[in-house]
Amino acid sequence: MTFPDILPALKSKLPQLRGRLLANEPLAPLTWFRVGGAAQALFMPEDESDLAYLLAHLPADIPATVIGLGSNLIVRDGGVAGVTIRLGRGFNDIAAEDNRVRAGTAAPDLRVAKAAQEAGIGGLAFLRGIPGAIGGALRMNGGAYGAETKDVLIEARGVDRAGTIRTYTNAEMGFGYRHCGVPDDVIFTEALFQGTPGDPAAIAAEMDEITSKRETTQPVKSRTGGSTFKNPGQKAWQLIDAAGCRGLVVGDAQVSELHCNFLINRGNATAADIENLGEEVRRRVKDHSGVALQWEIKRIGTSG
Repeated sequence: MTFPDILPALKSKLPQLRGRLLANEPLAPLTWFRVGGAAQALFMPEDESDLAYLLAHLPADIPATVIGLGSNLIVRDGGVAGVTIRLGRGFNDIAAEDNRVRAGTAAPDLRVAKAAQEAGIGGLAFLRGIPGAIGGALRMNGGAYGAETKDVLIEARGVDRAGTIRTYTNAEMGFGYRHCGVPDDVIFTEALFQGTPGDPAAIAAEMDEITSKRETTQPVKSRTGGSTFKNPGQKAWQLIDAAGCRGLVVGDAQVSELHCNFLINRGNATAADIENLGEEVRRRVKDHSGVALQWEIKRIGTSG
């Protein structure tokens, strides 16, 4: 669908915006699934102050939605109303010093792990196993291979819907399993991580092992969104497998035969195909085991 063009009104209300502002911009190319509709307005801020200016002056009746690298995301086919914010070049700096790493939230988790490795900082190699960027790791308490974001975070910076910039300590983040307690309208901009002294060669070997495990157990070369459902005290993939869903197809979306907590776009799936497949998996698991799986993948926008 095509949304009404709100750019002229936005530009008149926010004359000091410096970032790019685009109307009815397709979002599918920005997601790993490669599905979904357009953003009514897509804004790519230059830096944190530009983002804060937008949020401080954006009319309250216009929703603001943030996306990262699109790895753990379904954009529905009808697109996303309001302003969709995508952090880019002004939010991807990485600096490593004194066993600490400071990273912008648009920085890919892989790059942060690599920067720590090159600086001889241990404890952050697990980030190699998390698809996406630091912003998503903060929002979801991303974890892999025995560690989570909460284990290494010192503090995070963010901007709330009123445009106020503030810092959150680890305790204030309210971390839980694949959960962060900071209000959803806060857009994280930066994180500071604490590592430990390490040997670069040993850390590189640890990262290589993580890479090998991912490539042999997950459909990393497919159009996928990572783990679809949270583990409900037991492995979600085992529940899905036991319910007979391995390889299940809806439209051109399929439950991965390699790892059945992954959904894949076989090439021509719609967002509705993928979401409907996920809901069918949830239904079958509930009928088989009585467990109600919860989505880990974020879903935004309206249906077609």
